[in-house]
Amino acid sequence: MEIKLIKATAGDVLLLHDVQTRAFQPLLEKYLDYETNPANEPINRLFEKIQYSSFFKIVVDQKCVGGIRIVRKDASYWISPIFVLPDYQGKGIAQQAIEQVEQSFTNYNTWELHTILEEKGNCYLYEKLGYERTDFEQIVNDKMTLIGYKKTKQ
Repeated sequence: MEIKLIKATAGDVLLLHDVQTRAFQPLLEKYLDYETNPANEPINRLFEKIQYSSFFKIVVDQKCVGGIRIVRKDASYWISPIFVLPDYQGKGIAQQAIEQVEQSFTNYNTWELHTILEEKGNCYLYEKLGYERTDFEQIVNDKMTLIGYKKTKQ
């Protein structure tokens, strides 16, 4: 399955808001993290992210099935967030998207992200791509802990 990353524009905000909400809704229902879950993100905040950062639609067969945002912070690139619709998860789409952005963004060698400790599939994906766990750990609630991952490319 070949994916394309297409730079998001202001005109994509309604589509991306819908896809992001549908992608993160199962995690919101599971972990009840109402303050941090992107399914609860106001559309105006997503609009700002599209305008002021590198936000891409993840497209498969001409359909937007997810998104990935890259932010420069200090001397690192941050993936925040990456999401794929539930029906398309487990098909290597997120892996391809990450590999593509890592090849496209080359000013820095360090990549970082946060993910949910309890989501073993996410942790496995990042570790498979060469990310290593950092010391960052934030307990969100009694169901969920955020952890950090970092990758330094040579």
